[in-house]
Amino acid sequence: QVHMVDSGGGLVQAGGSLRLSCAASGRTFSSYTWFRQAPTKEREFVAAIGWRAGITTYADSVKGRFTISTDNAKNTGSLQMNSLKPEDTAVYYCATKRGPIYSAYDLRRPGTYDYWGQGTQVTVSS
Repeated sequence: QVHMVDSGGGLVQAGGSLRLSCAASGRTFSSYTWFRQAPTKEREFVAAIGWRAGITTYADSVKGRFTISTDNAKNTGSLQMNSLKPEDTAVYYCATKRGPIYSAYDLRRPGTYDYWGQGTQVTVSS
């Protein structure tokens, strides 16, 4: 049975940094996607790695500030978040799935993914 645990969230001032982690067990994964969901908003794509020839993909809103990575030896994914802004405040979720993802549309669609972490709260104060 696959189990994923998200961690690393917290309260930080604007301009600060946090590093989120996603630990998977029960199956080996090399590709991860991070989503976030703010109150009253839909879950939105943040970043992905490994789905297409190992390349990384970022939402425009986080490009240049966030960095996604994996540690295949530890079966984990990470999201380094720098220069945080109040609008980054949300619950962040790691997701993955069995098999590949072929389209950019599916990459950004929450329904594509089989497995999810429980989420970790990130709050950025101004």
